[in-house]
Amino acid sequence: MAGDDIDNINLNPSLLNTERYFKNVDGIKFLNHAGGCGGTRQDSATLSALLASYADHPNVGGVTVLSLGCQHLQVKNLLNDLKQRNPSFDKPLYVFEQQQIQSEEQLVAEAIRQTFKGLIEINKQEREPAPLSALCIGVKCGGSDGFSGISANPAIGYTSDLLVALGGKVLLAEFPELCGAEQELIDRCVNEDTANKFMQLMETYNDQAKQVGSGFHMNPSPGNIRDGLITDAIKSTGAARKGGTAPVVSVLDYTEPVTKPGLSLVCTPGNDVESTTGKTASGATLILFTTGLGTPTGNPVAPTIKLSTNSRLAKRMNDIIDIDTGPIIDGEKTIEQMGEEILDFCIKVASGEIIPKAVQLCQDDFIPWKRGVSL
Repeated sequence: MAGDDIDNINLNPSLLNTERYFKNVDGIKFLNHAGGCGGTRQDSATLSALLASYADHPNVGGVTVLSLGCQHLQVKNLLNDLKQRNPSFDKPLYVFEQQQIQSEEQLVAEAIRQTFKGLIEINKQEREPAPLSALCIGVKCGGSDGFSGISANPAIGYTSDLLVALGGKVLLAEFPELCGAEQELIDRCVNEDTANKFMQLMETYNDQAKQVGSGFHMNPSPGNIRDGLITDAIKSTGAARKGGTAPVVSVLDYTEPVTKPGLSLVCTPGNDVESTTGKTASGATLILFTTGLGTPTGNPVAPTIKLSTNSRLAKRMNDIIDIDTGPIIDGEKTIEQMGEEILDFCIKVASGEIIPKAVQLCQDDFIPWKRGVSL
């Protein structure tokens, strides 16, 4: 092929397929991971709880499980975790173990055949009206800059307060990025047990980091520091603003499901993908993700809405940014106005009227936390 021919190739095909075989199914997502074999039994138990939470997620219609057969994470353990999480689980569920099937070709063919049967079943479900109290939003920041704590994060915080007032749920995670803002969050906990659980999880996690020569104080990245977030306290104070001003009604360990309306804290790493993976496991049906430097993170189950902290980023990386909160910096909009616009955008995404760019670009990032040190 000549060089001129290469230049004429279309490298930007449309990723939105409007011709669907199953009009009520958005698609099939793959949760790829490197766990199951070779890890510790603790890691496999954590992975089992994570996969069970995704199977039970309200955005998931059915599940096909591909298993080798001899790994630490046995299928029976996954099914037990799923039953424990939801005794009434009734979605289509198909399990295939490679070591019990004659050939890989037969495995793939049968998995595809059964999955299509499941698609026929879940396609019978149709979108129905739902109150805003049914919405659960995970709030996240990544590639943060000096504007994060004064534009996008407080705007999302106002959105969070609106949703909480309407009976919805908000999940604030990234425990390493709450270091320095702990006392404010402790003071907002609804009772002593909730505050104690937050402190215990923070201390245990930080101690693990220290054991390998790190710590929460080393969380700010080189990009954060270049853009003004020079200490963990500065970064954390801005990050915590995504949770608004509502009381903290519960503190959830990794994969623990949210049950109470209001603001909950979820123990996850600050790492973009590990954090969004964990928030979705706890029940987030949408992710609001702020960035000042730019990051292409998404999630295979929870649509991820990307917000820029400044208009310069929104123009430079407009292919990944859904909402520009730069007008707050320019004095053109208030935090309250932007927060209301964000909630309106969330409603349209949840209603299927808008498809976020992370979904359009198939940014289906999924990384389980191995409960070792990951900051």
